[in-house]
Parts: sequence; structure tokens; C-alpha cells
Amino acid sequence: MPIADDTVEYLRDNALVLTTAESCTAGKIVTLLSEVEGSGEFIECGYVVYSPQAKQRVLHVSPRTIETFNLTSVEVAREMALGALRDSTANVAVATTGILGPEDVDGIPAGTICFAWAFQTGAEHCLFSHEHRFIGSRCEVQTQATEYALQWLPHFHRRLMSGEQG
Repeated sequence: MPIADDTVEYLRDNALVLTTAESCTAGKIVTLLSEVEGSGEFIECGYVVYSPQAKQRVLHVSPRTIETFNLTSVEVAREMALGALRDSTANVAVATTGILGPEDVDGIPAGTICFAWAFQTGAEHCLFSHEHRFIGSRCEVQTQATEYALQWLPHFHRRLMSGEQG
């Protein structure tokens, strides 16, 4: 089964509805999931936010977080995921921010992608985040990051369900 089919099945089996906050993946997470029949029940919305201003305005990412940690940071990814859940009916958010390449930016190697997975549990949020470096062309890195974000969603949800905090 392709990753999108597996993810939609997991969302269905666990009563999860997804929103995304995508920078470097540019909406590919939602696009990939939307290709699965019946997936519309499990996708609430997707935000594509490239600029620092859009991250701040749309997802309420703190300018201080961006200044302190850089746009490509797990700290920004975490705030993006929480921002996506903020006004959403979804109970899980996936966020991506990073450098596709081919050039390094601000000393950060091309292919560095930061991820966050946020889960709404009642009035609480549980956050997991991770940084990973992918190798390949710009397009290959974007595809790998999209699939990686989906592959890890069930893992972090299971950790949450077993009582582990992010």
C-alpha cells in the first residue's frame, strides 16, 4: 500500500482529521492524501506558507522564534503545527519547513527539513518534532519530505496514545 493509502486508513481507524502547515512541501502532503478515494472526510484544510510574514500572519508563528531559531528549525515547525490547529476542527496537524536546495541557506545544508506533528487531545496539545536531512534534487527532497511526514504520523500518534509526551 502506498503511504497515502496507509495514512488515510490510519486516520480513519483512529478518528483523526488532519490539517497541514506546509512550507517547503508546498501542499504536497494534502495533495498526496487527496488522491486517495474517501480521504476528504479526514482532511480539514492545508496551509501553504512560505514567507516569514505568512507564517506569522496565518499561523501565528512568533517573530522572536524566527529571529532566534531561523525559519528552518523545529521550533518554527512546532509553532506552525499549533497555528494550524488553532482555528481548525482537525485534531492532528503536520508542519514542514526547510531547505529543498540545491544551495545551502544561512549555513543550513540543502535537504534539511524540520517537521512537527501536533495532536489535539481535549483542551491540551501534544507536540512531537524532528529534523531530518534528505539527499537528492530539489524535487526528490520535497517528495521524500512529504512521505516522511506521513510515515511518522502514526508513530507519534501511538506514542501519544501510550501516554508519552512530545
